[in-house]
Amino acid sequence: MEANVPATRRMSPFLLAIIMITLVLSLAVIYYGISAYTNENSTETDRLTGNYYLIVGVATLAISTYLLLQTRRRMLKLSIAIQPINTTVECQKCGFKNVREFQRGDYVFKPTEDQCPKCNEKTMAIGSIFREVKEKEKT
Repeated sequence: MEANVPATRRMSPFLLAIIMITLVLSLAVIYYGISAYTNENSTETDRLTGNYYLIVGVATLAISTYLLLQTRRRMLKLSIAIQPINTTVECQKCGFKNVREFQRGDYVFKPTEDQCPKCNEKTMAIGSIFREVKEKEKT
């Protein structure tokens, strides 16, 4: 088990598809609005329609960009922090316990090369491996 593996953060593919389709459609509406407004043979009604297309296209583009940024920000905020994994090393003779950070290759009942600070013997073994859970304070 790796202790420093980052949590995966993924956006829903369905939501991403809807936002991207909305972005493409808003760009198409903006294009139609510009072409209707700048056409040489356009009447007053065509120019008014072009204005409406431009307003709707820009508003839709702004809303979908906002949704994309907010969704990405929320995904970063909701990421799960990896809690540290600790190992308890116990002396088999005197019962002294020491907690240290998990190291690759640790397993329960594994004898270690550490010397007991209490009885000065090399009878230390791993007693337990656990994940320290720290809950965030709600603000």
